[in-house]
Amino acid sequence: MTIAVDFDGTIVEHRYPKIGKEIPFATQTLRMLIADRHKLILWSVREGKLLEEAVEWCRERGIEFYAVNKDFPEEDLEKNQHFSRKLKADIWIDDRNIGGLPDWGTIYQMITERKTYEQVLTERMALDEPKPKKKWWQF
Repeated sequence: MTIAVDFDGTIVEHRYPKIGKEIPFATQTLRMLIADRHKLILWSVREGKLLEEAVEWCRERGIEFYAVNKDFPEEDLEKNQHFSRKLKADIWIDDRNIGGLPDWGTIYQMITERKTYEQVLTERMALDEPKPKKKWWQF
């Protein structure tokens, strides 16, 4: 799958233009997704030097993106300005999702098990429901 990932507020806490602290398990989960052979695209509002800093920050933590702010590595954005800037991704991981950003463990579970957030939450609630107590006379 092709997965677009935001940087600020998703991989790191919002501190733009600075780079915030890593959100727990973000880089570990991204490395696992790469190991699972997903194509990760960094899709960020950052440009120029700020974007380079974000890419390098990720690289230092073992994350090499398939592409950065484009659909594929060979895409020439300056030459192809007439193309739509709508990214072609199967999944988007972004803190601006409706309902916010789930924890990275949940994100990994949703991707690997191909489940919706609702399905994961429903399963968790079912596990948390207390079992009815048996009466002493029921065998």
